[in-house]
Amino acid sequence: MEKMNIRSLLYLFVSLISCIATASSNSGLSSHYYDRICPEALPTIKRVVEDALAQEQRMGASLLRLHFHDCFVNGCDGSILLDQTPTIDSEKNAAPNANSARGFEVIDKIKDEVDKVCGRPVVSCADILAVAARDSVVALGGPSWKVRLGRRDSTTASQSAANANIPAPSMNLPALIKNFEDQGLDEEDLVVLSGAHTLGFAQCRNFRDRIYNETNIDPAFVSHLQTICPQVGGDSRLAPLDPTPNSFDVKYFSSLASKKGLLSSDQALLDGGETAELVLKYSGDAEEFWEDFAESMIKMGDIKPLTGNRGLSSSYYDRVCPEALPTIKRVVEDALAQERRMGASLLRLHFHDCFVNGCDGSILLDQTPTIDSEKNAAPNANSARGFEVIDKIKDEVDKVCGCPVVSCADILAVAARDSVVALGGPSWKVRLGRRDSTTASQSAANANIPTPSMNLPALIKNFEDQGLDEEDLVVLSGAHTLGFAQCRNFRDRIYNETNIDPAFASHLQTICPQVGGDSRLAPLDPTPNSFDVKYFSSLASKKGLLSSDQALLDGGETAELVLKYSGDAEEFWEDFAESMIKMGDIKPLTGNRGEIRNNCRKVNSEY
Repeated sequence: MEKMNIRSLLYLFVSLISCIATASSNSGLSSHYYDRICPEALPTIKRVVEDALAQEQRMGASLLRLHFHDCFVNGCDGSILLDQTPTIDSEKNAAPNANSARGFEVIDKIKDEVDKVCGRPVVSCADILAVAARDSVVALGGPSWKVRLGRRDSTTASQSAANANIPAPSMNLPALIKNFEDQGLDEEDLVVLSGAHTLGFAQCRNFRDRIYNETNIDPAFVSHLQTICPQVGGDSRLAPLDPTPNSFDVKYFSSLASKKGLLSSDQALLDGGETAELVLKYSGDAEEFWEDFAESMIKMGDIKPLTGNRGLSSSYYDRVCPEALPTIKRVVEDALAQERRMGASLLRLHFHDCFVNGCDGSILLDQTPTIDSEKNAAPNANSARGFEVIDKIKDEVDKVCGCPVVSCADILAVAARDSVVALGGPSWKVRLGRRDSTTASQSAANANIPTPSMNLPALIKNFEDQGLDEEDLVVLSGAHTLGFAQCRNFRDRIYNETNIDPAFASHLQTICPQVGGDSRLAPLDPTPNSFDVKYFSSLASKKGLLSSDQALLDGGETAELVLKYSGDAEEFWEDFAESMIKMGDIKPLTGNRGEIRNNCRKVNSEY
């Protein structure tokens, strides 16, 4: 008995140490990242930045703004720098950046110089943006901080995400708070980072409505600005964001206190208790502002960097909790034994999670005053299901592991694989080690999850935004070999489209009337509970249930893949496994980013 007690205590101790080690692991970003790889990298960036500011001091604000606008669009990944091409929908053309974002030539110059001193391209463009922002602040009299480095560069850009996620100059305080919360930033970060507007200028188009229509503004300040910005025309004329636009000081905050904020979104900071208190505090305490600005810049720089997914491994839980994966498999199999359709539902949850700011478990978060749940987004509302199964898995896994070490995001990924296997499909090694998001974004879910009405160009673009190609599009669409769709999602197809088998359309019209019956179900292929290739053969016969499925036959490469898979299950299985691994690698949170939730429906601070 005594030996058993000692063993039990040792087991609990090891489990506790595993929990602590898992929770405190490193994200891969380090301020020393280039110290050995290329020690001249950071001095070179500093030199080029200082040269640029010697020619034009305003460039400092422009470089700082580039880093902001990069980080707020799917993380600090350099995506803002990508030019428009047939496959890149450049963020430069988004409303917050078009004819406004600048400094790209300076970044190009830095990149050229750094690659020369390093002897090869080892410093990412994303890291250059982060360091150039810091060096700009320092050059204009502001604080310094240790920039955490090691980011990699995105291979995609998203104009739609830029339009949705970069805060607009017309935003009110609740919208600003929500916008920053979506990035994992709090109200203090909002005020502190808004203080970057101690540098730079804004265009007339961005403050015209404020100076002609708003009342919370100093009358003399209004009169002066109206000489710069007429009611009609002069959209690109500039006014300074504070009285000293080339000096990093606290005059931005004292301007707000005097109702002389240039932008509506700046003046809005005085509309709330905590934010107003911070504005007034910083207006009289430069040292406090400097310290907090440095901390918030480090925090913003940690927004979903790409780090090569070095933290993901199929053996991640082998030592931490070897019973984790067998437990997930058991609960999934039990759920499918009760209802085979649940397999498709669990697979869909993983898809819809990964397509919204990466595979981070955000789809599982319930609505709260601080969480704008993705469950309420159009693609998920009254449709996404299987949440109770995920809850059951989480409970069982935490029991066998002795503490919460397995993330909800990893549970989604493994449950998707185990569902496919249980319904007769292929297996693959799921890369693990994701952490859970502390935010959700209903707007991003509405923007990024592909809709059943999308045509082929829209589908290709949607997948490209996630770093997935046309083969991935066809292969992952093959997940529709499982499951059902609601009448509301195929009604237009069966009554209005012509690329559909007439008998198939007639049969579906008995299920889905022109009016009513929105939630009635039809199978996505003839065998909705078996992982096979009948989905593809159905498309070849013009019997695709959804417009977005049948659209795969509208393109050369995608049509060829549909026809190939319709006759080659082995090839489909192999490619499906590869594409699922690729999708599972979309911007996971690793290291100290995010958290391991105690309850998949709630962030830990609200548990």
